[in-house]
Amino acid sequence: MMKKKSIYASRASLVLILCQVISALDVPLDSKLLEELLQPPTITQQSPKDYIVDPRENIVIQCEAKGKPPPSFSWTRNGTHFDIDKDAQVTMKPNSGTLVVNIMNGGKAEAYEGVYQCTARNERGAAISNNIVIRPSRSPLWTKEKLEPNQVREGDSLVLHCRPPVGLPPPIIFWMDNAFQRLPQSERVSQGLNGDLYFSNVQPEDTREDYICYARFNHTQTIQQKQPISVKVFSMDSLNDTIAANLSDTDIYGAKPVTERPPVLLTPTGSTSTKVELRGNVLLLECIAAGLPTPVIRWIKEGGELPANRTFFENFKKTLKIIDVSEADSGNYKCIARNTLGSAHHVISVTVKAAPYWITAPRNLVLSPGEHGTLICRANGNPKPNISWLANGVPIAIAPEDPSRKVDGDTIIFSHVQERSSAVYQCNASNEYGYLLANAFVNVLAEPPRILTPVNKLYQVIADSPALLDCAYFGSPKPEIEWFKGVKGSILRGNEYVFHDNGTLEIPVAQKDSAGTYTCVARNELGKTQNEVQLEVKDPTMIIKQPEYQVIQRYGQVSFECIIKHDSTLLPTIIWLKDNDELPDDERFLVGKDNLTIMNVTDKDDGTYTCIVNTTLDSVSASAVLTVVAAPPTPAIIYARPNPPFDLELTGQLERSIELSWIPGDENNSPIISFVIEYEDGLHEPGVWHYQTEVPGSQTTVQLKLSPYVNYSFRVIAVNEIGRSQPSEPSEQYLTKSANPDENPSNVQGIGSEPDNLVITWESLKGFQSNGPGLQYKVSWRQKDVDDEWTSVIVANVSKYIVSGTPTFVPYEIKVQALNDLGYAPEPSEVIGHSGEDLPMVAPGNVQVYVINSTLAKVHWDPVPLKTVRGHLQGYKVYYWKVQSLSRRSRRHVEKKILTFRGNKTFGMLPGLEPYSSYKLNVRVVNGKGEGPASPDKVFKTPEGVPSSPSFLKITNPTLDSLTLEWGSPTHPNGVLTSYVLKFQPINNTHELGPLVEIRIPANESSLILKNLNYSTRYKFYINAQTSVGSGSQITEEAVTIMDEGKMAGILHPAVGAGKAMASRQVDIATQGWFIGLMCAVALLILILLIVCFIRRNKGGKYPVKEKEDAHADPEIQPMKEDDGTFGEYRSLESDAEDHKPLKKGSRTPSDRTVKKEDSDDSLVDYGEGVNGQFNEDGSFIGQYSGKKEKEPAEGNESSEAPSPVNAMNSFV
Repeated sequence: MMKKKSIYASRASLVLILCQVISALDVPLDSKLLEELLQPPTITQQSPKDYIVDPRENIVIQCEAKGKPPPSFSWTRNGTHFDIDKDAQVTMKPNSGTLVVNIMNGGKAEAYEGVYQCTARNERGAAISNNIVIRPSRSPLWTKEKLEPNQVREGDSLVLHCRPPVGLPPPIIFWMDNAFQRLPQSERVSQGLNGDLYFSNVQPEDTREDYICYARFNHTQTIQQKQPISVKVFSMDSLNDTIAANLSDTDIYGAKPVTERPPVLLTPTGSTSTKVELRGNVLLLECIAAGLPTPVIRWIKEGGELPANRTFFENFKKTLKIIDVSEADSGNYKCIARNTLGSAHHVISVTVKAAPYWITAPRNLVLSPGEHGTLICRANGNPKPNISWLANGVPIAIAPEDPSRKVDGDTIIFSHVQERSSAVYQCNASNEYGYLLANAFVNVLAEPPRILTPVNKLYQVIADSPALLDCAYFGSPKPEIEWFKGVKGSILRGNEYVFHDNGTLEIPVAQKDSAGTYTCVARNELGKTQNEVQLEVKDPTMIIKQPEYQVIQRYGQVSFECIIKHDSTLLPTIIWLKDNDELPDDERFLVGKDNLTIMNVTDKDDGTYTCIVNTTLDSVSASAVLTVVAAPPTPAIIYARPNPPFDLELTGQLERSIELSWIPGDENNSPIISFVIEYEDGLHEPGVWHYQTEVPGSQTTVQLKLSPYVNYSFRVIAVNEIGRSQPSEPSEQYLTKSANPDENPSNVQGIGSEPDNLVITWESLKGFQSNGPGLQYKVSWRQKDVDDEWTSVIVANVSKYIVSGTPTFVPYEIKVQALNDLGYAPEPSEVIGHSGEDLPMVAPGNVQVYVINSTLAKVHWDPVPLKTVRGHLQGYKVYYWKVQSLSRRSRRHVEKKILTFRGNKTFGMLPGLEPYSSYKLNVRVVNGKGEGPASPDKVFKTPEGVPSSPSFLKITNPTLDSLTLEWGSPTHPNGVLTSYVLKFQPINNTHELGPLVEIRIPANESSLILKNLNYSTRYKFYINAQTSVGSGSQITEEAVTIMDEGKMAGILHPAVGAGKAMASRQVDIATQGWFIGLMCAVALLILILLIVCFIRRNKGGKYPVKEKEDAHADPEIQPMKEDDGTFGEYRSLESDAEDHKPLKKGSRTPSDRTVKKEDSDDSLVDYGEGVNGQFNEDGSFIGQYSGKKEKEPAEGNESSEAPSPVNAMNSFV
């Protein structure tokens, strides 16, 4: 802690000294002035740090410097003085430090390999160059090697190795054939980054003997060639032919066909690899895979997105290229190779390191005697670079002492300097990946004032625009500047003038009376000087008659006017444009002094015509639209968008406000509703117009609020019901003064991305919010409740800063303050952030489970100590899974379920458990990084519950008084079954339910025969299973007992209807007396007729009815078939009671023996019997009264079955 306090104390003293620093002098880039002033050396040109030279040419090591007096030069080689006078091959150019090593006249480049450094020195100090490493380029030949032919089977992968010789710099590799043609490459065949040629799978067309690898050494302009490589691909057909030719007929031969294979990575090998790349370089990652079909490569970044606008894919997406990499690009990159058979992947862990790079490079300092100043040298890198200082090329620790100099880390503080304090200081920032070296001189000068602006320089401006009168000066100490108007005028002061630090006088709004002679006076303690300049104020150029919107008939003539008013001393030029381009080269376009005439107008002349008036000081323009129509315009009123406003004027200029006025353009028969004012910031976003405000159409003046450090131009747009006008011409520019920022960055956050860092982010200010040049941010942080002092760093205009080496997940107070060259924004508010999270360390303890019922349990746990969470506590996760069902004792696939309880809860409910089962669970704490370790598994069991319904219920084997019931055990018994409960009740023909009967059945039974039921009665059955807890849900079914033993009663399921048939008791008409009497009479009549027919037939004659039928053939009655003597209309009915078939419609008995059918609503269809349920009434009676009989062969013309109720009675008798 004492050490930290001492650091803070030194920083406090540094801040105190900096507060006393007077701004350093800026030396104008005036050639005459620079020639006269004394100046320490400055290196202006030097060779690169790593300098690879052509061994066949002279070596030129550059070192150029400037200074007053001109500097002398010396060199070191490998850290010791290099005496060029003793080496005849080395010369130094006159008035220069550049060395020339003569190689072409006998010198050897290898002899001059080494590290060189140049020193430029004069009486004011010494500047040094970078360490220049000289290495001659090398392009060695390939070593002799014996290359065996590559014989490979079709579809296999292949790698042709190049292995080029090691050169300096490394060669460029490419593959060609003997004809010097590049070998074609594709997704299947491509060259890797190491120069090898990869085949994902070979094809017969890959067979050739001239695969040649070439290495091009650019430095020496030479190409080396490897010996040709031969590849022979054996296709399956040729391989089979070869095998067949060498085997006897009895041998079994044949090569396997080309088989497809999933991807396998050829490079890189293994599942993971690492790569280190430097910040700012190009990151190249490569994945090449074998496989058939040819795999396709895809790249992803784990846990993030590939950087947009910097990511490119090369070599058929096998190479991932990220340009300008930064530390944020570190991470795991996964390549995935995929084809139709599978995939393979490889993870490349990329770490981005950084050679030193400047945050603030030291800048030259010009001071007056007795002044103060600082040299600041700040650099960053990964790892963080070490900063060291040199004075005139000598380490500052052993350099001559200077009482005005104090070194404080990366800063040198100068106080009360004298001329002897002049020197050149070198800042060296280095880490293992490189170094930065910067020279910055301190030049202490005592010079009387000088004015560099030419005498009587003439300035011309347009009235109401700014006038800038220069007074470039130099002096040491820095002179004070005063301005006077006229020969004997008083000193200029007040808000109507702006005095710039560089001596320039600004008149924001020059008027006619501003013209005249202005005198600039510069004075310091060493002297005084003055200079006069002239200002002329001209009248603005105006278009007093603008071109107007024209509608012209085709082939007519049109004229646009452009009458101007201008200052008599300015010569205007008028240019006409069509659609912002030059006028067509057509003699129909006539340009006059103040008009444009178009003869014989055509459709292509339609467009916007613009008149532009230019002088040496200003430019104005006006536009109009020409519309070409086929017919003359109708006399109706033309409504159009308004013409743009004009004559914009700025008045009442203040630091934060200004007044804008304008003259409206023509309304074009539609009143102007409003004016829209837009502004352009020519300093930050030139050419981009932004919305400023909107005012009513009756207003032509508006007071506008302004921001500091914005170069404003305004324009006005008129709006009516038709639309918006074209924008007006921009107003004159008005540059507001710079000021401290008014606001600080928003959305400041501190969130660690790793356990040992704190990433501070914010939303940067917009350009106009900067209020001045040099926008930067002061980022401050301190550990909450631990650090008393803030740690701060000033960063460039970025939006992120990473604090490394922090403890894991501790709170930090953070603030980000904006600043610019004029100072700081108001003190920012503090926000609380946290350094990076890590996975929780411990598991919740004392996990208890309380079973509430068979499907619900409650779990309790003790909260983990917050310090072990190591992150934001998001909650707890309960993992639970069913181990086994206690009723079945059978294990199944474990499917873990997860419940998340947000916040610091210590209990939770587990719903949806299965009754009578064994479960396990554990609890884990969760933070923003992930899950902590699991608590020990806790076992608990759920009690029994009620079972589910039986899996099925079937009713079979119906008889007159019994039914057989079969059922399946419940899918989820949820315990030990104790019994089944069967209930049933009859249903009458009005759908009313009869008395309910209940039967309890042992749990091990799965069927039951119910006896003593009523015949031809519908019953409804209910069955459910029971455990010791209670009864489960039931399943229902309905069935009907049969009427007699010859028929099967239909079983109706609840889900399947039986048409309109309802379960009701049948009325048996066979027992009715009237029906029995009728049937007996019919049977007797039929018997008599049959006897008569039999007698007549035996006599060989025809019965009368037959004669009538022969004489009067009824077309509706079909003749008997001659082959079997049966009636053609009737079909034989099987006597089996199970095969009732209906008679065809329209069937009848012959002539007067026809028996009339009686209509009846009673049929077997109503009872749901039969196969298809579609019987005629005749068929129904047949089915009901005809018994089963043996089939007899048909004789003569007799039918095998009775086709009518008469025949039915005959069969019955």
